[in-house]
Amino acid sequence: MLELRPNCELCDCDLPPHSSEARICSYECTYCADCVDTVLKDVCPKCGGNFVPRPIRPQSAWRPDRKLGLCNNPAGEKRYHTPYTRENIEEFASQLKDVQPDKR
Repeated sequence: MLELRPNCELCDCDLPPHSSEARICSYECTYCADCVDTVLKDVCPKCGGNFVPRPIRPQSAWRPDRKLGLCNNPAGEKRYHTPYTRENIEEFASQLKDVQPDKR
């Protein structure tokens, strides 16, 4: 199950579980849509992969026989921050931004 990290790893803005602005890579690195578009250029600074909108976990357990939903599986609380400088990120992104994700 996804951890649902609570913040953008670059600008540290809050990304609550219901946010439609959260973007994740295949390793769950989490950034806001603005940072993905303007700084990262759709390139994860850690793995070089692309980003997709993070799914929104339902609040309730809609099936009584399942322990699902935020009520049973809350979002993560640990805040993450990228270990890379903005300059390093921009340089890395410039190398990969024009390469299609399936070719990286």
